[in-house]
Amino acid sequence: MSFPRFGGCQCGAVRYKIAGPPVTVYACHCTECQTQSGSAFAMAAVIPKESFRFTKGSPARWTRQIGPDRKTDCWFCAACGTRVVHVPGGEASPIRNVKPGTLDDTSWLAPAIHYWTRSAQKWVAIPGDATRHETQPETLSWMAPKT
Repeated sequence: MSFPRFGGCQCGAVRYKIAGPPVTVYACHCTECQTQSGSAFAMAAVIPKESFRFTKGSPARWTRQIGPDRKTDCWFCAACGTRVVHVPGGEASPIRNVKPGTLDDTSWLAPAIHYWTRSAQKWVAIPGDATRHETQPETLSWMAPKT
């Protein structure tokens, strides 16, 4: 897999560059992600903060409360509404969860981890070699960039 990789929104007003490989690619099957994505699950490529940057446009931000003391910044194109990246915990987070469908080339994507599988649509086939969690994993250490 070679880098850099590039992506952006549907209308092209927002573009980004990924300078290095993801920590992981995961699929979340919770009902909130199903609603947000308009599909059976949502995916994310977990990218270290220093490997991600916007190269064009000024994305809009919506902050979503995901628990009593947790939030996620959701960056999207103000023109076409495409969600591009989520930043769990806000700007100081060491990761950027890129919405992989916004990449120019998606051929290399394969979720290694699936969580909230108890909410997965019955017709979704999760590969046998993928790590599975019925709910939110106790620890999200697998999301931390390797130093």
